[in-house]
Amino acid sequence: MRATLPLLEVTDFPAIRRKSLETLQVNLGYKCNQRCLHCHVNAGPNRKEMMTRETLELILPVIEARQIKTLDLTGGAPELHADFRYLVAEARAAGIHVIDRCNLTILFEPGQEGLAEFLAEHRVEIVASLPCYSLENVDKQRGKGVFDKSIAGLQKLNALGYGQPGSGLLLNLVYNPQGPSLPPNQQTLEADYKRELRDHFGIEFNQLYALANMPIKRFGSTLISKGQFHDYMRLLKDNFHQDNLDQVMCRSLVSVDWQGYLYDCDFNQQLALGLQIDALQDGKRRHLRDLLENDLNQQSVCVADHCFGCTAGQGSSCGGAL
Repeated sequence: MRATLPLLEVTDFPAIRRKSLETLQVNLGYKCNQRCLHCHVNAGPNRKEMMTRETLELILPVIEARQIKTLDLTGGAPELHADFRYLVAEARAAGIHVIDRCNLTILFEPGQEGLAEFLAEHRVEIVASLPCYSLENVDKQRGKGVFDKSIAGLQKLNALGYGQPGSGLLLNLVYNPQGPSLPPNQQTLEADYKRELRDHFGIEFNQLYALANMPIKRFGSTLISKGQFHDYMRLLKDNFHQDNLDQVMCRSLVSVDWQGYLYDCDFNQQLALGLQIDALQDGKRRHLRDLLENDLNQQSVCVADHCFGCTAGQGSSCGGAL
């Protein structure tokens, strides 16, 4: 895989600082039952990196110490972690809003029996990746048979109340472009998704999040191999919108890797660009333990050229367009 960081480090992206911390996004490990072309984590079935129970036990004390409102669980497939259900149950018992970044096909994996019912019981918000509403495009990006399983997963979640009016069970979908282009207008695309999924499969969902592909890891390496990297970066920079800086996720979110180390966002995590705490000038990597006693409000954010992916066009974040 071709490294992208050397092409991103020299940057003219504007300096930004943090606001109050609202979301702790935790990567429980890189193991996944899928291997998607656009995956910026380079996750897959053969990845072994998984968070230890010792590190996992720091999550709730940090949430309490920093008065964090949302625990956002990601991976890989976060559900493959042996302590996923334990962590979710403990967080919900503490009144924390929990998001599960679910690839849908995980609902049918061996050992995941009752997963959908568990998520519904604990009223976990599901953010599910579905890069298109057509079989051909989804299977091209995610693998043969993924579309049919994803549709079955959505229907299963709908049957439990997810995405249904008045249920309070949130089911949001995620769209990624097929290649080096910006996502279309999120509102228009959401209307298309709702019409197609309802008419053809009887599926309902709450919102669609349109995310730009980041020029890092597997997707970035593919761009380099095809000679498209610099053109894609030019596209991102030419479509920079200053107003998006106010809402970028790194201002109110901290990303935690499977070892417990801290980053300003999930993308910085994959580039090993660690979060810095100005008051701690010891040169060490910052860890979950550091959040027990240190506030991040007004701390500077580590930026590089890939940050233009979050501010191009309508903007892009873990919650979709900005």
